[in-house]
Amino acid sequence: MCLAVPAQIISIDGTHAVVEMSGLKKDIDVTLTPEAVPGDWVVVHVGYSLQRIDPEKARQTLEAMRGVEAAAAAA
Repeated sequence: MCLAVPAQIISIDGTHAVVEMSGLKKDIDVTLTPEAVPGDWVVVHVGYSLQRIDPEKARQTLEAMRGVEAAAAAA
């Protein structure tokens, strides 16, 4: 199964960016989202930002992912 995860952009240098994903910093490629700027939320899949998303959608998605993780741990 493939999963795309919301991440917030911390910095951008050309087509490379540093994002924060659930407390972890990762280097990604922002070629597919050239309009993204630091502070934006993006959906990241295999090291590439696929699209910008609004902060509320990012929050909801991360909350749902935490719920699934908690349910799996309890099973």
